[in-house]
Amino acid sequence: MKYDVVIVGGGAAGCVLASRLAADGQTSVLLLEAGPDYPDPAYLPEEIRFGHTRFAEAQESKHNWALRGTITEEQGEIHVAQGKVIGGGSSINGQAMQRGFPEDFDSWAALGNDEWSYEKIIPYFRKSEHDLDIEDNYCHGSDGPMPVRRRQTGPVPALQQAFHAACVQAGFGTTNDKNGLHPAGLGVTPSNNIEGVRMSTAMTHLNPVRHYLNLTVRGGVFARKIVIEDGKAIGVEAESGGKVFQVDADRVVLSAGAIRSPQLLMLSGIGPEDHLRQFGIPIVRDLPGVGQHLMNHLSAQMTFKVKDGISLAADRDAVHFALHYTAPGSSAVNDMVLRSSTVVDERQEHVAGVRTKYLSGDVPPERAARISCTLGLPDGSGYVRLASADPGVQPSFNYCYLQHPNDIRRVRDGLRMAAKLLGSGAYRDVADYRIHPTDDILANDDALDRWIRQTVGTARHVSGTCKMGPDADPMAVVDQYCRVKGIQGLWVADASVMPRIPRSGGAHATVIMIGERVVDWVAAG
Repeated sequence: MKYDVVIVGGGAAGCVLASRLAADGQTSVLLLEAGPDYPDPAYLPEEIRFGHTRFAEAQESKHNWALRGTITEEQGEIHVAQGKVIGGGSSINGQAMQRGFPEDFDSWAALGNDEWSYEKIIPYFRKSEHDLDIEDNYCHGSDGPMPVRRRQTGPVPALQQAFHAACVQAGFGTTNDKNGLHPAGLGVTPSNNIEGVRMSTAMTHLNPVRHYLNLTVRGGVFARKIVIEDGKAIGVEAESGGKVFQVDADRVVLSAGAIRSPQLLMLSGIGPEDHLRQFGIPIVRDLPGVGQHLMNHLSAQMTFKVKDGISLAADRDAVHFALHYTAPGSSAVNDMVLRSSTVVDERQEHVAGVRTKYLSGDVPPERAARISCTLGLPDGSGYVRLASADPGVQPSFNYCYLQHPNDIRRVRDGLRMAAKLLGSGAYRDVADYRIHPTDDILANDDALDRWIRQTVGTARHVSGTCKMGPDADPMAVVDQYCRVKGIQGLWVADASVMPRIPRSGGAHATVIMIGERVVDWVAAG
């Protein structure tokens, strides 16, 4: 059978695209997902359903790809969890629904992508969501499929109270809406966890339309490459049950994420010519930007001993604050994020989420907390490259964290600011003392830089590897309509098309918006 549209990847954006495209009963849509599909919500595994666990992120879980990627030279390769299940990352993530800031999208437009200005994309944020606690007809939707909330009903933990007070005492302003027109400052992080349930796009967008006769969803199908003839995508070569077959389509959309989407393009002969020749892959289109410009949010941690008697027990409905601020000397506003949390992750893991590299031997992990410093808008970037012409071999990727001098400078300053917050009166009744970085490390730029590179952590916000841009940008992979340059009938719609990562420190809500935005362009062919 030939489909009008085949979507490769049933993740956050793929589920949105499939549901919206299938709304036109005359358009036949096939959604392919390498991981398992759970069409009946009653049989959704608990590690996917409930947001208080991180079980699906474990290396042994069948619900993530369990990739290996390099973070820094000092740390080498680490485990990278990427969703391999219907819903993709939205089925295994931490349920943060922090949008990109208005400045992010206006900066995308300034790079030659005028269809992505804040004014033009805000209707698609509204379309995607049902905001449960803010009524604002310009910024927020009231009848979209994805529920979003801020005002948790649980008590404000002592750690969060201290963090909030310290930030206010330091002169930072507050905001009631981190997804509004003025999201900077200190405010509650938006979430799509509703009564303990992780509301993935598989649940919110896809499940309500599964009964459509023109929509077919197939789990356990591994895409090997895009089939291209005479400069036009005509289908997908896929593998299922040990058999390789071809699915024909008028239009193909890659929504496999910012690691797999560039891999699929390169396996299909679209990418840097010299790199593809190394693996004997016939060149279909020389696009040097494929796999380049990888961006991901990093997080450096300042840890401290919490006073005895202060409860660190996890409350699934507790408030969590985030501070967005501008680094001293930065040319970009609101390029940094500070948050506070326990060291033992509040979400349960198969192996307890204790980062012992942040602790000293005399502090039990369960009595430690941290202030995390996130570089929201990095200047440096990494890459994704093929490791083999075999589709079953994961690509090689490197975040190249902290190699840009402005990146390490801002993180260094952020940790020092976190130490000042900890030393304020707001923490007097909460914190005993700082554990790491120690005073001697904190006082020396070179020592602190080295310690940051040795201990820095990462998010799952991989983006930019098939970035959009005008023809004047030689590294652009797709145009602003997300069409792959030089190939008819082929789109990319996921985080890989972002020309810059959102400075907000989150990506999930923006990826959903990308899916909503691209629907009309794919529908129009």
